[in-house]
Amino acid sequence: MLYCRLNARKFFQRISIPPLAIEKNRQLLGMNKDACFLFAPWTSRALRAAGIVSAVGFVFLGWVIALTPLELKMGVIQKIFYIHLPSAWCAFLGFFLAACASVLYLVKRRPVFDALAVSAAEVGVAFTTVVLLTGSAWGRAAWGVWWTWDVRLTTTLILWFIYVGYLMLRSAFAGQERQAALAAVYAIVGFLDVPVVYMCVNFIETQHPKVLRSSGGGGLAPEMVQTLLLGSVVFLVFFVFLWLLRARAECLERRAGALSALAEQK
Repeated sequence: MLYCRLNARKFFQRISIPPLAIEKNRQLLGMNKDACFLFAPWTSRALRAAGIVSAVGFVFLGWVIALTPLELKMGVIQKIFYIHLPSAWCAFLGFFLAACASVLYLVKRRPVFDALAVSAAEVGVAFTTVVLLTGSAWGRAAWGVWWTWDVRLTTTLILWFIYVGYLMLRSAFAGQERQAALAAVYAIVGFLDVPVVYMCVNFIETQHPKVLRSSGGGGLAPEMVQTLLLGSVVFLVFFVFLWLLRARAECLERRAGALSALAEQK
């Protein structure tokens, strides 16, 4: 193996390919090897299945939400909850996966983990945006204002800004290994805000309703719980679909960038 590496280095030197091109070629080969599972036949089938299930699921979910009984105080605006809460769970899942992939990148230094991290963060930001928009619509009906600096709303907005900043950092230093490591640390530290968002209503007085309680059977009727569970499953499948699709696109973008750099060096 060592003999092959030495001969390969001598070959590149003989044909006068600069060291930068050699490094780009190494990164390209590493990305192709590590990310092959994203383009495997079973992954493609799973991606198509997730897309179909998501499309059918959202249609069925809309029909079920329409048939779910109205909440006595809030009326029809309460039904936004079946979109709001699953979106929040998917956002948390996205940031959790981004943090896990970032840890793996720092340990293994494999570009595919970096691609999985940024893809999960992008999907997480998208779902957090849905959470903020639906929460504002609910707050307008419940509190008479589009926004209030409630602790749950404020920490969620901070979480959104944290990962938007992460994506801006990634776009500013795309393709640089040191900056990828810095972004990985950023994603891990940023995830610390997720448990703060989740637990803050238990320690600080807040206007945000505690729909799901740890005791007392919760605050929902059985029909509402069933609709919520259905929405959670549909949104989870949709999350997996978006994450795999974005991860594949990210790997292809990096491969195209490496090939372009190699072509420019020749």
